Amino acid sequence: MRFPLRNCHAKWGFINTVNNKYYTEAEKITIRPWRGQHNVYAIFMIPKSYQYEYLFRLHLPSEQTYCGVIHRTHQSVVDGVVAKPGYYLLKGYLNTRIALNLMIQGKLNQLKQSHNWELGYVKKTRKSS
Repeated sequence: MRFPLRNCHAKWGFINTVNNKYYTEAEKITIRPWRGQHNVYAIFMIPKSYQYEYLFRLHLPSEQTYCGVIHRTHQSVVDGVVAKPGYYLLKGYLNTRIALNLMIQGKLNQLKQSHNWELGYVKKTRKSS
C-alpha cells in the first residue's frame, strides 16, 4: 500500500456541497517516520450517519497546507482511541517524506497539535431509486 503525495487543490477527495460541511480535528496523532511508511497518521472520529472526505488537511502556522489520505479502519478501537457510540474511526496518513521534512525544519511540535489536522464530513444523503 503506497500513499502518493496529494495536491490539496485536487478535484477529487473533497466533498463539494451546498449543505452544511463539518470539520473535526484528530483524536490522536502518531509520528514515527523512522519506522518507515505508514507511521505518520492521525485518528479521526465522525458520526456514522456522515460521509467523510477522502483527504484531510494539515494546516501548520506560516506553512502551506498539506493533504493526506483517509482510510476507514472498520474497528471500534484504534491505537487506544475508542469510538463513541454512533461514531466510527478513520486513519489519516501523511506522507512520510513530508513529515520528515517538517521535522527537519523544527516543526515537530506543530505536527503534534491535533487542531492542525482537519477532516471534513457531511450528512449522508439518501439516493433515490
